[in-house]
Amino acid sequence: MGYPNLRACVADLERTGQLVRLPAEIDPHLAAAAVHRRVYRAGGPALLFERVRGTPFPMVSNLFGTPARARFLFRDALAVVRKLVELKVDPGHFARRPWRYWEVPFAAWKLRPKVVRRGPVLAGRTTLSQLPQLKCWPLDGGPFVTLPAVYTEDPDRPGWTKSNLGMYRVQPDRECGLHYQIHRGIGVHHAAAVRRGERLPVNVIVGGPPALALAAVMPLPEGLPELAFAAAIGGRRITLVKPGALPMPAEADFVISGHIDPTRTKPEGPFGDHLGYYSLTHPFPVMTVEAVYHRRDAIWPFTVVGRPPQEDTSFGELIHDLTGPVIPTVIPGLHAVHAVDAAGVHPLLLAIGSERYVPYAERRKPQELLTIASAVLGQGQLSLAKYLFIAAKEDADFLDIHDVAGFFRHILERVDWTTDLHFHTRTTIDTLDYSAGLGLNAGSKLVVAAAGPKRRDLLTQLPSDFTLPDGFAESRVVLPGVIAVRGPRAVAGGEGRGANDDGDPDVLRLCSYLTDRPSPLTPCPLLLVTDDPEFVARSVENFAWVVFTRSDPATDVHGVGAFTHRKHWGCTGPLVIDARLKPHMPPPLEDDPAVQRRIDPLFARGGPLARWG
Repeated sequence: MGYPNLRACVADLERTGQLVRLPAEIDPHLAAAAVHRRVYRAGGPALLFERVRGTPFPMVSNLFGTPARARFLFRDALAVVRKLVELKVDPGHFARRPWRYWEVPFAAWKLRPKVVRRGPVLAGRTTLSQLPQLKCWPLDGGPFVTLPAVYTEDPDRPGWTKSNLGMYRVQPDRECGLHYQIHRGIGVHHAAAVRRGERLPVNVIVGGPPALALAAVMPLPEGLPELAFAAAIGGRRITLVKPGALPMPAEADFVISGHIDPTRTKPEGPFGDHLGYYSLTHPFPVMTVEAVYHRRDAIWPFTVVGRPPQEDTSFGELIHDLTGPVIPTVIPGLHAVHAVDAAGVHPLLLAIGSERYVPYAERRKPQELLTIASAVLGQGQLSLAKYLFIAAKEDADFLDIHDVAGFFRHILERVDWTTDLHFHTRTTIDTLDYSAGLGLNAGSKLVVAAAGPKRRDLLTQLPSDFTLPDGFAESRVVLPGVIAVRGPRAVAGGEGRGANDDGDPDVLRLCSYLTDRPSPLTPCPLLLVTDDPEFVARSVENFAWVVFTRSDPATDVHGVGAFTHRKHWGCTGPLVIDARLKPHMPPPLEDDPAVQRRIDPLFARGGPLARWG
């Protein structure tokens, strides 16, 4: 019935051959994360680092490193949680098939936490400096807590029923910098504390039942506390102790307890993040630490984020398994939506919706799809999406949102660039996305809605008469109908890039060149300007990552034969996306070769990780 704590989880993984112990001392400064990444890429086991330099506490990573292992951890409760989701979709299921849902009332009883007077987490006290000082990437601004569950309560309505448990990275020093995105529950609680002129109590939970980590990343609807979901997915009630202003899980491995001052901030970052680049240094709320609790047998769990796929990909797949059936009940007409992991999740959404407006029309065009797209962009974390491509279910029942190449082929065969581009400018995007060059949380969005019969056959090889202006070279076919070209190196734009900038002069020169010549690009609706066309064409994953993390729609989307009519922008020829690295963007994440050489012996023949070397 689920794991009561992290120790039980580690023991079970070891017993079933899914965990390897590393007895040699490991340096938490870059080396531990480098080992984790190499083992993760090989589909390897969870890792227990028994001796960690500079700390008395062991570390464990890659607990959720494969989708199969993530499902294994929650195997006792997944079926029941799926049934709870089914009843959310259609409560009538219970009356029609009560025998299928006989466990649901018992699962519901477990949702309420159990308050106890003492627990293992209160056995010891330590300091921030004694915790593992994990640094994952060479340019990180210091050590970070990468797998925390941050607990707060609503100052206006205190208590666990209105609480928030979220996974926000924590940068410990003598204090802790808390990086969270503006739409998160902790932001609402912080705003209430600011309004009231009060400190906001915070508990940073590390370790404990694995269900806490999954609950902390789960996109739950407002009013459903993550503690209740943790009980459901963990198969047992969460026990809480309350030595201070807030309760904490009695079985947690560590709890960093303190408060956020309503007015103070401190620099946080840089940090190698899930888009595959460094997020930069910005002022974020600062947590004053009052106590650091730990259990006697505490283990410090961690993860490493970077260019997808990483361990958090498993979280995403598990979340989709659980929440996918709910989507059509939230947005009428929406059949499926996929946040593309290879593109860093938030930059790219693919969706399928119904197009039932004016069913007697001779030619279907996007109408209902636009209503659905607006609703998608108003839903929780989906509101951070930058590009949304949506297709009509009526055009292809077989369309699969997880087949990125197939989905783009379907869209590009049907899209009409004169009518099917819909921009949202000067809006909010992912905090970690710097493509617009406008600062934190700022950028634009583009909805591409395509419906109706096939308009064109797509090219699969370069046209023999395809030419480029000076400074452009090395063309590659990336996907059917998609060509990448090498452009001149991007240079810094004018003051406040995006404010009065219609795009890079070289890209505009390319569009003008192609507009003025008879075009062989009719079967090529999408042209990409990149730094390395061969890299982009090497895989669908490279295409998704480069194009949608390195472009801002309002600034970097151009077109051959571009026009504006009644405030609507479109183009008569190929769409052109400037997907080069821009000077204002942070650098991509790269391993330190010296660190790689230091960990090589672990993967050499006879080493404990030779199988995954």
